[in-house]
Amino acid sequence: MILQQFGPGIWLADGPVVTAAAGFHYPTHMAVIRLVGGGLFVWSPVALSKDLRAELAALGEVRFLIPPNSLHHVFLADWQSAYPQAKIYAPPGLREKRPDIRFDGDLGDAPIAEWRDDLDQVVIRGNRITTEVVFFHHPSRTALFTDLIQQFRPGWFKGWRAIVARLDLMMAPEPSVPRKFRLAFTDRQAARAAIERALSWPAENVVMAHGEPVTKDGREFLRRAFAWLS
Repeated sequence: MILQQFGPGIWLADGPVVTAAAGFHYPTHMAVIRLVGGGLFVWSPVALSKDLRAELAALGEVRFLIPPNSLHHVFLADWQSAYPQAKIYAPPGLREKRPDIRFDGDLGDAPIAEWRDDLDQVVIRGNRITTEVVFFHHPSRTALFTDLIQQFRPGWFKGWRAIVARLDLMMAPEPSVPRKFRLAFTDRQAARAAIERALSWPAENVVMAHGEPVTKDGREFLRRAFAWLS
């Protein structure tokens, strides 16, 4: 099975390793949420395979494709081709980056009506690298972060990349905000306000695109992860 149930109404799946700038390799993860009103909400879509499509079909109809920031779009066109009826909502900056994608709306600080009963969301503004939209799934008490929190296992990177990763806090003892993202916040006041909103959620779990999920005391973990922003 590719999709692994993580909690009530939410499944996780591992995608392929992707190569970013300077040859850094990243594992990828996605989440699928079955909405109370019916249909599937696909967060940070990874590569779409025949087996994954079959498992999704068993869960329901794919209705929403959600790239959570302007960096997680590599497989989006394949998903739109496979699910032309699905709506895609753009995070800040992605419309300009991917004019080939048909977007049906934009992600903001308020959830769209079709997923309001299942999810809350907030936009983490003020970062030069990307503007990330963070979600909270009420039934499973799971916060969904993409690149703002990461953790790579020891030995994942080799040579000089391992040194850079350690200095960047990508291999900290627990998942952490990489140093490059910390330095890229030009509007810390806006970032603090958004994180305070996220900290108001009763999160027990935290899922991230590049790291293993946190499955206990998620809100306290998030307080620690963003304590540097205070």
